[in-house]
Amino acid sequence: MKTLLVVHHSPSPTTHELLDAVLAGARDPEIEGVEVKVVPALVATVPDVLAADGYLFGTTANFGYMSGALKYFFDTTYYQCLGAVSDRPYGLWVHGNNDTAGAVSSVRKLATGLGLVAVADPLEVTVSVDKSVRDGCYELGGTVAATLMD
Repeated sequence: MKTLLVVHHSPSPTTHELLDAVLAGARDPEIEGVEVKVVPALVATVPDVLAADGYLFGTTANFGYMSGALKYFFDTTYYQCLGAVSDRPYGLWVHGNNDTAGAVSSVRKLATGLGLVAVADPLEVTVSVDKSVRDGCYELGGTVAATLMD
């Protein structure tokens, strides 16, 4: 069984709705052999990262950057995981009121440094959550989870 680690910061009803849609996609019934482990960014640990085969990161965009919670996650896991997680797949979703570019860029830099491989374009949400946004989240979760199937 492969493990997909979902590390997120979902402080608002909107970001939690995005998380729920991503998880629904990752847990699609057609995806077999993948366990989805969901851990808030402030409590995710090095063992969580090392035990996972792939990753989904979710964050708010705050002042042109990822959330402080996701930054804390990377600060506390990065160097201990460096070289140990190379070539593992990841996906990213970001919610912002008007701009997500800085948050996406900052997560990409850290993921690239870890040697992670983006298997989907980042999902950047700056609009109200509607069916198309939920569908995009579902697709993101499903895409990353499907890359882990044997």
